Amino acid sequence: MSRTDDKTLAAARRAIAHLRETVNVPISVELWDGSREPLGENPRPELRVALAGPGAIGALLRRPTLENAVRLYATGQIEFRGGSLLEFGDLVRRPGDKALKKVSKRTLLKAALPFLFSKAETPVQHDYRGGDDTGRDAKKRDNQDYIRFHYDLGNDFYKLFLDPRMQYSCGYFTDWNNTLEQAQHDKLDMICRKLRLKEGEKMLDIGFGWGGLVIHAAQNYGVQAHGVTLSDEQYAYTSAKVKELGLEDRITLEIKDYSKLTGTYDKISSIGMYEHVGIDNLPAYFRTLYGLLRDRGILLNHGITRGSKGNTKKFRKMRPEHKLIAKYIFPGGELDHIGNTVQQLEARRFMVHDVENWREHYALTTRKWAERLAARKDEAIGMVGPERYRLWEAYLAGVSFAFQDGSLRIFQVVASKHSAKGPSELPPTRADLYEPRPNAA
Repeated sequence: MSRTDDKTLAAARRAIAHLRETVNVPISVELWDGSREPLGENPRPELRVALAGPGAIGALLRRPTLENAVRLYATGQIEFRGGSLLEFGDLVRRPGDKALKKVSKRTLLKAALPFLFSKAETPVQHDYRGGDDTGRDAKKRDNQDYIRFHYDLGNDFYKLFLDPRMQYSCGYFTDWNNTLEQAQHDKLDMICRKLRLKEGEKMLDIGFGWGGLVIHAAQNYGVQAHGVTLSDEQYAYTSAKVKELGLEDRITLEIKDYSKLTGTYDKISSIGMYEHVGIDNLPAYFRTLYGLLRDRGILLNHGITRGSKGNTKKFRKMRPEHKLIAKYIFPGGELDHIGNTVQQLEARRFMVHDVENWREHYALTTRKWAERLAARKDEAIGMVGPERYRLWEAYLAGVSFAFQDGSLRIFQVVASKHSAKGPSELPPTRADLYEPRPNAA
């Protein structure tokens, strides 16, 4: 071992010793020589953060950003061994813990000096390269390219962590102990109930995913369902499923942008598609949906949001975590706040009837997804490679914690087209949403 290695290892141990006195987390740091340094008094022996070399520390010192940390993790410069990211997160994220504020920056900086010129290669191969990943430049925005980047990883990849119905949106837990499968069934049925679907009605599902909702609605509520998507993989999968179930006479599907749709529908669902639209495009989005509904027709808009800020400029400033998701996972997306969503609906002449927060439901849903993906890590890596697996593991764990803490929210908004005066067609109370339904599947 060279003298330089001795110096950097010694410096790393001094820094970890200082952290151990303040943060006291029951995990260890595995240094590049194989030695382990505890970060707490009673570390769990199997859980350690492994550093591939001094370059990982040097890279973080020169550019201490969230994106740089994720790049180091994605490329294997930093590894979490002995457990999933969820397990590490649960141990490290202690609500109300102010320990990090006690860390001496001076002590850490002194220990860090030997690492300033240590380099680590951190180029990530699986970032979006089709244009503007934020989606805010109208001239460069390509909705189909965005959707394909996210969804066309292959159906087999999503099967690793989704339920058998391939529901890639928030489940609905009538009991927090329910399985993911039960929660997703109950979600589909609650959407149908909120839409007050009736036999023979024409229903439109925008961004139908893998077809769970149109199939459930056709089978259990007797509607004529039409779904649109921009994903080739989802279209192929759902078309085959509809044919297998013998539902071609009740379900039609097409690859089409929602803005190009024509016709009139009794009910419209938009589940997890709203996030793709972009705030600047919301007036056109809701105007289009209004035009597609019959008078007194019902819209259910289900989408992820963020908390509002003091003004629009502050709200629309992209935080580091949002930039990361746009670059590596979900290009073109932008999250609204629920106040603006309701305002935009009313400005397009919709009558808003109900707004329900499902934040805790999505925290649990995404947690279960992250657990399932981690449990099938080797299969996932075989399909998409280690780098993309790590990006997705970090994404699912990160959004689960964000929903748990409240920085992300999700709302279902029920609204109706109200082009003429008079009462709506909705019942006087919400009691029908929770009554047992005869012959329910």
